[in-house]
Amino acid sequence: MAYQIYLVRHGRTWYNEYDKMQGWSDTPLTDDGVAVAQKAAEALKNVDFSAAVTSDMKRAVDTSRIITRRNKNHLVPQELAEFREQFYGYFEGRSIDESWFAIGKPHHARNFGDIVQKYGFDATMDFVKDADPLHDAENAEEYWGRIERGFKKIDQIAHDGDKILLVTHSITILGLAYRYKTDDIVLKDIPANASLTLLERDGDNNKVTKYNQSLI
Repeated sequence: MAYQIYLVRHGRTWYNEYDKMQGWSDTPLTDDGVAVAQKAAEALKNVDFSAAVTSDMKRAVDTSRIITRRNKNHLVPQELAEFREQFYGYFEGRSIDESWFAIGKPHHARNFGDIVQKYGFDATMDFVKDADPLHDAENAEEYWGRIERGFKKIDQIAHDGDKILLVTHSITILGLAYRYKTDDIVLKDIPANASLTLLERDGDNNKVTKYNQSLI
């Protein structure tokens, strides 16, 4: 069974505005966040989605509802905690720059991009847990196990040829792109708010064929 997942990042939030780490912590969409979600909804209104799923974080749920209410099929999004962002533990709600500096410092890396470039995406996740004084943050094994359980849940509702909307988070989408992208995709930035990334799933095989496409 093969189907497509339309990965859309949620609209801009107040923690995005304030450059704070936002994993399992949650803040509302800003007015701009609502506006870009509405523009994404307009761009996707005629896509024949057979189902819609979303991270259970409010910022993703609100974005998914804006999109599905505009879509011709008027679907009700199913909330799946499996598609949350990575849990940052001690670093939740803290400054992004200060947090990634502290996480990367033991590895002679200055920021998120520097860590990923030098060590890879999964190692970056592991470093978050290592740097968390309580080690509550998720590492790569914990994170990817959760994401895979989410895919299995989508498999249960998908049919061959379906298009499924999934509203989720920036690092989640970036991680999927690093793991499953086609060779022609160059990863330079995290996906923008309300951007589209396209993943094709065939059995247990995933392939990201489009990344960070503007819907605005």
